Amino acid sequence: MTSTPERDLPDDETLAAEYVLGALGLAGRSEAEAKLRSDSRFAALVNDWQNRLSGLNDDYAEAAAPNLLPQIEARLFPQAPKAKAWRLWLAGALTAAAIVAAALFMQPPAAPTTMTAQLSAEASPLRYEAAIAGDQLTLTRVAGTDAEAGKDYELWIIEGDKAPVSLGVLTEATVTIAAPKAAAGFVLAITLEPKGGGPEGKPTGPILAAGPLKNI
Repeated sequence: MTSTPERDLPDDETLAAEYVLGALGLAGRSEAEAKLRSDSRFAALVNDWQNRLSGLNDDYAEAAAPNLLPQIEARLFPQAPKAKAWRLWLAGALTAAAIVAAALFMQPPAAPTTMTAQLSAEASPLRYEAAIAGDQLTLTRVAGTDAEAGKDYELWIIEGDKAPVSLGVLTEATVTIAAPKAAAGFVLAITLEPKGGGPEGKPTGPILAAGPLKNI
């Protein structure tokens, strides 16, 4: 008896076509890929279907794969919100002031006062003493020189986490102004700003001296 070649089973034909078209679910695709590795006849069917359908690709332009890495990294490694610039500014002021204040001798006030502050910074020759008596704040420069040409020293007061509030530019070595609303722990700071003070009422220059108000 003469044997005849076995005809391709319809199931294999359908499976090969659906595999090439990408119409299989996960289980069906896994079955087809396993069959590809073990059944050369089925592999030939898949190759045949790939050749038949290759012309369909001509209707579509190649598109670069989107770069999803930044989005993936953002999801895996979310960054904490950045601290406000003025908070970083204040932290630097307090750190510098604390280092210098430890080595300074507290000068006794010339008159009865309610609060005092020693303003200084580690890498600055500028030093001020502040005293609040009643409704007046007196600020006296005890070391350092006038601001350079085209610049002004500006005095700020900071309450806790709130933004710095300007108390005005310092045009003299000793200045007496109306005392701001303040309490022990408020910080006085001096920065170097453009002539007339920081733009938009915000500190922009380097911190030259700073220190907290203390009750006496």
